[in-house]
Amino acid sequence: MTYIEKLCIQAVKAKDSISGIDSKKKNMILKTMAKSILENLDHIVEENKKDIKNAHETNMSSALIDRLTLNKERVEAMAEGLVQVSEYEDPIGKVLSQSTILKGMKLTKISAPMGVIGIIYESRPNVTADAAGLCFKAGSVAILRGGSDAINSNKAIIKALKEAFDAHGVDNNCVQLVEDTSREVARDLMRAKKYVDLLVPRGGAKLIESVMENATIPVIETGTGNCHIYIDEKYDPEYTQAIVENAKCQRPGVCNAIETLLVHEKVYEELLPKIAKDLEKCSVEIRADEKSKKVLPNAKLAQDSDWETEYLDYILAVKVVKNLDEAIEHINKYGTKHSEGIITKIDENIKTFFSRVDAACLYANASTRFTDGGEFGLGAEIGISTQKLHARGPMGANEITTYKYLIEGDGQIR
Repeated sequence: MTYIEKLCIQAVKAKDSISGIDSKKKNMILKTMAKSILENLDHIVEENKKDIKNAHETNMSSALIDRLTLNKERVEAMAEGLVQVSEYEDPIGKVLSQSTILKGMKLTKISAPMGVIGIIYESRPNVTADAAGLCFKAGSVAILRGGSDAINSNKAIIKALKEAFDAHGVDNNCVQLVEDTSREVARDLMRAKKYVDLLVPRGGAKLIESVMENATIPVIETGTGNCHIYIDEKYDPEYTQAIVENAKCQRPGVCNAIETLLVHEKVYEELLPKIAKDLEKCSVEIRADEKSKKVLPNAKLAQDSDWETEYLDYILAVKVVKNLDEAIEHINKYGTKHSEGIITKIDENIKTFFSRVDAACLYANASTRFTDGGEFGLGAEIGISTQKLHARGPMGANEITTYKYLIEGDGQIR
C-alpha cells in the first residue's frame, strides 16, 4: 500500500463518518476549528518563521515570501474565515428543483457532497484552513498537498484543526495533510481516481499544467492570473492611478494582481509618466512596448513573452492600444480568464467590455484585487476557477458540491 493509498482509505472512512452530521453540529465544529486556530496562533506563527527562513535561504522573491508569510493578523483572518463559513446556509440537501414526471412520480433534485476532494497548492498556508473548512461545510473530506516551502506552517495549522475535530468526537481524518511533498507522491494523488472524486490545483502556471497533464480524476482548473487593466480614452483622474497602484502593488504575488496595463493612445503621453512615478514607490519594473517606452525612458523594452507572463512580482508590462477593440483583442489573446478590468467614463464601453471579454470576473473602475472568496462574501475559497464547467470564479462551499435526483413513487413500473 502506497502512502497516498493509506491517506485515501482513511479519507473514505472519514467521509462515511461525517455524512450524517447535521447543520447545527457542523457549524459548531467550524467555530471550534476557528477557536483552535486562535489558541494555536503563537505556534503557527513560530512554525511559519521556519518556512520564511528557508525561503530567504533559497532566494525566494519578496512577493512570494509575502504570500507565504503568516502573522497575527493573517492567522486571525484565517479563523474569521472559518467563522464566516459556519454562518452561511448549509450547501448540502438544498432542493434545487422539483417536478412530477411520468406516471405521477415525484422528482426532486438536491445538492449533495462531492465526497473526497484533493487540493494541491503552493506557498499560501491560509489555503490549508480555508480548504479544510469549506470542504467540511460542503460535507466532503479533504486531502491537502501544500508545497514544501510551507510544510511547517501547514503542519501547525492541520494540528490545530484536528484538535477541533477530536473535541467533537469526529474522525479527524476528514482533513489530512500530505506531509511527503515529493513530486512522485503528488502524482500518486493526481491518479488516485479509485478514491478521490475531485482535484483542485491552486498555484502558478507550472503547477496547473502538471496537474492537468497528469491527473486521471476530474480537475477544476484554478489560479493562473495573467490579469489586465485597460485605461480608456476618457477616465476619471481622481481614482485611476490609485486603482493601478493597488492592482499591481498591494500584493503582487497573488493571482488577482495585474500583470499588464493597456492604455488608450489618446491619453498615454499624459498618463503613463504619472503612473510610473506612483509605481516607482513600490520599485515596480516596467516592461514597455515601443510606443510607451518613448514616455517611459527608464522602462525595459517588452518582449513578446511579457504579454503572456504571470510575474507574481513587482513587474508590470505596459502597452499602448488604439482603442477598446484592440484592448479586448489583446486581453482575450493573452489573458487566463481570471480577472480583467476597464477604467472608463463611457458607459457604453463598460457594456462592450463586459460582453466581449472572456473572463470569470470583470471590473469597471475598480481594482482586480477584489477577486477573492472573502471579498465576495463566501467566507473563504477553495480557489478561483478559470474554466467554465461546473464552477467559475471564487469557489465557496456551494461550488464544491454536486447533486443527485430523488424519485418517489407508489408502485410505478416501466
